[in-house]
Amino acid sequence: MQEERTNLTNQLLIAMPTLEDPNFSHSVTYICEDNDEGVMGITVNRPLDLNLGDIFDHMKITCTDPDVRARPVFMGGPIDLERGFVLHAPHGGWDSTLEVTDRIGLTTSKDILQALADGAGPSRVIVALGYSGWSREQMDSEMAENSWLNVEATEEILFEQPIEERWTTAARQLGIDINLLSGEAGHA
Repeated sequence: MQEERTNLTNQLLIAMPTLEDPNFSHSVTYICEDNDEGVMGITVNRPLDLNLGDIFDHMKITCTDPDVRARPVFMGGPIDLERGFVLHAPHGGWDSTLEVTDRIGLTTSKDILQALADGAGPSRVIVALGYSGWSREQMDSEMAENSWLNVEATEEILFEQPIEERWTTAARQLGIDINLLSGEAGHA
């Protein structure tokens, strides 16, 4: 009998303290899609040394609002680092959006960046370069190895929580002080 696995869409993957992969150490990754082909997400607590103004300048998008230009840009993951992703709520009518939930979308089209520059974009956004991805087998293996915790995502953690607190706050949703955990799997 095959064990039923949890669909990770709209979950936060919280790296265990013992996960040493430099791409994911102490990371929180929002899972946008989980299907038979694999798992895809955006890491939401790894700001790059870039801001949205840098992206606008590179794409020749005019934006004069200093608050919008100063927004951080995140390393969404180690795959396809030159590709941009905008995780946002609410959805809106953008050219290329994956609707993750009834409120949260992931858009890859330039029109959402233009709207942000014009002050007309969604109210909650995370702009990222690259994404995180796993084959279905790889994710199942990493979950079995106790590399990750998972918890249902909230817009508060994604968009309001200070970046440096997202890892501990996400784990706290499970009633866990993640700094006290070891990497040893066990059964109660």
